[in-house]
Amino acid sequence: MRLFRPGFLARWLYPDAIFRIRTTEKVLYLTFDDGPDPLSTPKLLDILKKYNIRALFFCNGKAAEKYSDLMNQILEGGHLIGNHGYNHFNGWRTGSVKYIDDVIKASEFTSDRIFRPPFGRLSNRQKKKLLESYKLIFWDIMAYDFDITFGSGKSLRILKDKIRPGSIIVLHDTAASCANNVLEEFIIFALSEAYRFELIDVFA
Repeated sequence: MRLFRPGFLARWLYPDAIFRIRTTEKVLYLTFDDGPDPLSTPKLLDILKKYNIRALFFCNGKAAEKYSDLMNQILEGGHLIGNHGYNHFNGWRTGSVKYIDDVIKASEFTSDRIFRPPFGRLSNRQKKKLLESYKLIFWDIMAYDFDITFGSGKSLRILKDKIRPGSIIVLHDTAASCANNVLEEFIIFALSEAYRFELIDVFA
């Protein structure tokens, strides 16, 4: 079963995480997971630049280490970088010491202050430890752009139907994702609906 928004259980498990920015203004926040990627990152950056939008990229530590030039391009575009782990571990299936060490390793190439858990899964022990140093950012809308069986048309429809003031949107910075195919059309739609895009103030 696909959940386009985090359910009650996720919000109960992670009450200190940010799922949505509380506001009545028509503001949206774009985030991208799993990059950088030599095929997708430059295209995403070009679209964001065209519309003067800044986003938060939750980068995979292994990819960030390999593609340092792309990391520089993300930063030069005025975007923020968050930590998405080094090996994309599932917190529910990984011991806490191993998991935390993986996040710390990724921090050398990504961020030591902002973290999004891969798959949105953390054990209670992992969560408590990470909250000592990191702000945890989840999402309000999941468009399943990473799922090739879902289809770009459905992903675009989810984005259009589910946005609301303060939505944090997660898309994926990978070659397999359809984000590059739907992002511009979604931006045009959101702007036509009087939304604007802002960068999450992660240091507030």
